[in-house]
Amino acid sequence: MAETLNNILVISLGAIFGANARYFMSRYAAKLLGPAFPFGTLMINVIGSAIVGFFMIWTTERVLADPRWRLLVVVGFCGAFTTFSSYAYESMAYVEQGQWHLMAANILSNNILCLLGAVAGMALARVV
Repeated sequence: MAETLNNILVISLGAIFGANARYFMSRYAAKLLGPAFPFGTLMINVIGSAIVGFFMIWTTERVLADPRWRLLVVVGFCGAFTTFSSYAYESMAYVEQGQWHLMAANILSNNILCLLGAVAGMALARVV
């Protein structure tokens, strides 16, 4: 029971930082790049994918890490930081508005760039 509570606290701590980082990054991206395309969501998802790719390889192949670090960073921080639900909503909002080109751009950019982000993070972890 104590281990479960400890894990919940570790995840929650990561989630606090991840959710706040998402909030500030998405607001900053909208202010800097405008609201016409969800660049904030895209950047957040790509960065989060790179972090997960890096961290999982680094902590399984390169260093011995307490499993709670994965709970903190991957489950807590990245789970709250990345946002599939926003990506899905923004894509469907484009469909409702008849903006098929923006919907396709959003879907393709998120999928391709997030996969590339994960691969880049994994590759980086293997050379660090």
